[in-house]
Amino acid sequence: MPLQMNRKLFLTAAITGAAATQDKSRLVPRSPQEIAEAAIDAAKAGAAVVHCHVRDPETGAPCRDRGFFRELTDRIRSSEVDVVLNLTAGTGGDLTFGAPEAPMTLNAAETDMAGATERMAHIRDCLPEICTLDCGSMNFGDGTYVMTNTTEMLRAMGRMMTELGVKPEIEAFDTGHLWFAKQLVKEGVLEDPALVQLCMGVPWGAPNDLNTFMAMVNNIPEGWNWSAFSLGRDQMPYVAAAALAGGNVRVGLEDNLYLDKGVLATNAQLVERAASLLSNMGATLMGPGEVRAQLGLVKRAMPEAVA
Repeated sequence: MPLQMNRKLFLTAAITGAAATQDKSRLVPRSPQEIAEAAIDAAKAGAAVVHCHVRDPETGAPCRDRGFFRELTDRIRSSEVDVVLNLTAGTGGDLTFGAPEAPMTLNAAETDMAGATERMAHIRDCLPEICTLDCGSMNFGDGTYVMTNTTEMLRAMGRMMTELGVKPEIEAFDTGHLWFAKQLVKEGVLEDPALVQLCMGVPWGAPNDLNTFMAMVNNIPEGWNWSAFSLGRDQMPYVAAAALAGGNVRVGLEDNLYLDKGVLATNAQLVERAASLLSNMGATLMGPGEVRAQLGLVKRAMPEAVA
């Protein structure tokens, strides 16, 4: 596709994530209340979209408790701040094998495998405007953990998202994930145009060098909407790179804990830093209403609780 800087773009704040970062920074929100407050602060700072996971409030460990998602969603929607809600649907595909000589002795404490209906339960309950679809499997970091999403699992979850009217955000960690995303659209599982998040620099997916990044960008069909991010100290450089390549951007504590070397960040501070960078590049940020119009989203009210 021809490349042109995106001068009117939207910013997503990824608030807390699913990595074990809770003991690395006191500023990582844990409870639904803390996550909601961080999301609202990020929206006030300029984020049009907030991407949220939930955690056990006591331990900070990531989880997929429907009640926590419900409380989080209710707090965000009942606030006076308008923001597009993007909930993860990535949990329930965590497979941690045993040691190399006994791989089928699974690590039960770190393995969380669930069926498509269960993985989508909180999405059906909360009806966010967007939810994520990790569009493939991969070795996720070192060790014995594999992020597991079979093609049939993705078809099943994708159909559920489409039927619910929730926009899937395709999480693409490598070029093969984009390949399969295009197949899902071809089959009618997902609607065209699709929404893509390019996830750069996550071991062992696509490395975050610019050659690989542009290969990913050039594999996105014309007319699709897309964003990109990278990790740690590369978070802000990828704000610039994504905008220059024609995309939207993502920042937040899911991907990076620091504002500067040795200085822990809040989500709002990261949004403010990205907004300043983009402004200095001559770009402006879209509001949530503009995002809904561009992506074909309908602003949601909280549905009745699902038993």
